Amino acid sequence: MTLIKSISGIRGTIGGKSGDSLSPLDIVKFTAAFGTFLKKRNEDNHSIILGRDARLSGEMISGLVSNTLISLGFNVIDLGLSTTPTVEMAVITEKASGGIILTASHNPIQWNALKLLNEKGEFISALDGEQLLEIAESEDFNFAEVKKLGTYSTDDTLLQKHIDAILALELVDVDAIKKANFSVALDAINSSGGIAVPLLLNQLGVKNIKCINCEPTGNFAHNPEPLPKHLTEICNELEKGDYNLGIVVDPDVDRLAFICENGEPFGEEYTLVAIADYILSKTAKKGLKTVSNLSSSMALKVVTEKHDGEYHASAVGEVNVVTKMKEVGAIIGGEGNGGIIYPELHYGRDSLVGIALFLSQLAHYKKPVGFLRKSYPNYFIAKKKVELDKSMDLDAIIGGVKEKYKKYPADTQDGLKIIFGNEWVHLRKSNTEPIVRIYAESEFDTTANNLADKIIEDIKELMKATGDSK
Repeated sequence: MTLIKSISGIRGTIGGKSGDSLSPLDIVKFTAAFGTFLKKRNEDNHSIILGRDARLSGEMISGLVSNTLISLGFNVIDLGLSTTPTVEMAVITEKASGGIILTASHNPIQWNALKLLNEKGEFISALDGEQLLEIAESEDFNFAEVKKLGTYSTDDTLLQKHIDAILALELVDVDAIKKANFSVALDAINSSGGIAVPLLLNQLGVKNIKCINCEPTGNFAHNPEPLPKHLTEICNELEKGDYNLGIVVDPDVDRLAFICENGEPFGEEYTLVAIADYILSKTAKKGLKTVSNLSSSMALKVVTEKHDGEYHASAVGEVNVVTKMKEVGAIIGGEGNGGIIYPELHYGRDSLVGIALFLSQLAHYKKPVGFLRKSYPNYFIAKKKVELDKSMDLDAIIGGVKEKYKKYPADTQDGLKIIFGNEWVHLRKSNTEPIVRIYAESEFDTTANNLADKIIEDIKELMKATGDSK
């Protein structure tokens, strides 16, 4: 059983002992800590937005969270089954003090999490997270008297408000999409995307929609991370030749992947690349800036520079990407895992706006999706991991790898990224799982995998040496 506290929220597996998993006691404690944290930031605003994906544990956790917030004096606005970007938008439009999304994103069915938003509808910072954990550790909670308890209400209109804001964007060309008469297949992993994405597609004028795994039962039909090896069902459907595009979202609809018309994955790394290309091509300014994290493909840098723009890299994690985007004034940013952040709408990963922008791009491009994919530089990223043991000295291991490759340029703002000419490898501790992630990129698939495997060998040797020294 696992409980992880990080910038990605309070995340854990369901079942097991308190403190070792996301147990009811832990849910109440961290919810109370977050509510107390929000009260210290703003004593006058007692409204908070709540939403969840379709996970089997979601309804149970939602009850615990909402009643804990009510006991602190908050007025809870519950969106029920929703998406992460919809909750983020709702915090802004409803002028709430913050928000909580109950989702473990791409993690398997046994996981769930409390993703925590500030009054801007953005994930709380690392510093804010430290304050929250201190409150939780001390259990410094002050619950409301009976006549000052909060209220509970539901609101099913905020998804439509989110979609309305997308449709109003200048670069979302609804007329062009309608004229293109696209046929689309959608895999929504039996979660809330099965509600949100068809609603968006219909209002964009897409009428021929094949829904795969769109019933929000929470019984995920496959591993929810939108990687090619998990998407055989929709790829097989596209191979029949009846569709222009396949769309895949994760359980909370903040990660987006596409499938080409022939059933070949577009590549989640290229979701951001393509949409950035479209936005840069439609914006008549020089020196436009883009941002992605250190583990994302260098293809974004190539495309950005093609448009005379400037590319910047951030540490991994949505909050870090957003911070860098604001710092440099980026017009588009995100993560290579299929996360699109478009500030014209809001500062959060949003698959719905990504879909609308990509369909607009396709409508103007007037060629099949596969042709668009071939227009971008072809890089391969190997994504691997090493399980972590609590006794491991990760800093010492990363330091050892850095020393071994000290003659190569390195970036240490988030773990260690080593640049080998036109190739790179990035190793860092995951924010969401007890693992070390190792990503490597090259123009050749075999080279990327070999580079990642070589670093894994180095890590295992250092782990053994560190263990022997204890």
